[in-house]
Amino acid sequence: MKEIIFVGRSNVGKSTLIRALTGKKVPVGKLPGVTRKPLHLPYQNIQITDMPGFGYMSKVNRKGQEAIKDNIVHYIENNASNILLAVMVVNTTSFVEIVDRWTLRNEIPVEVELFEFFNELDIDVIIAANKMDKVKDRDLALDGVAQRLGMSPPWRQWLDKIVPVSAKKGNLGELKQLIQKKIEGISNSV
Repeated sequence: MKEIIFVGRSNVGKSTLIRALTGKKVPVGKLPGVTRKPLHLPYQNIQITDMPGFGYMSKVNRKGQEAIKDNIVHYIENNASNILLAVMVVNTTSFVEIVDRWTLRNEIPVEVELFEFFNELDIDVIIAANKMDKVKDRDLALDGVAQRLGMSPPWRQWLDKIVPVSAKKGNLGELKQLIQKKIEGISNSV
């Protein structure tokens, strides 16, 4: 079955976003790590998949966190032909800081690696820049997201890739439209 996967760091709001988009009951929690394995939900004529978050998870040791990250990669590789679209959810309030911290340690940030991985597999990606209701300077924050993912600012030239959202506040209209447009575009090209 064709699917849209939602991926991202732990506690960025993937499950909350899916709940707000679909109206389906999806387990969410205040602590990171509620979703431990892919959760599949029927939606229209496709499947929505809520992937576990990567990075810190409450009550999960480092080895367990690495195993979950490996499982995410294997899932994506094994299901690439069925994945219509990946929605990579980022916490806009902390994304730039986290990416810069990893970069200073001469490590490739997981989000950057994942974004490049989707591109290598030719899977279309939308960046859902979540928690926008907590951002003071919208354009500065979104330019930072674009730049850290290898897209030249200003972010507004990437409206087909970067969508500001607030899952908790319900500001999802642009994301819903873009997902629908991408699904229709894929359906028409098949």
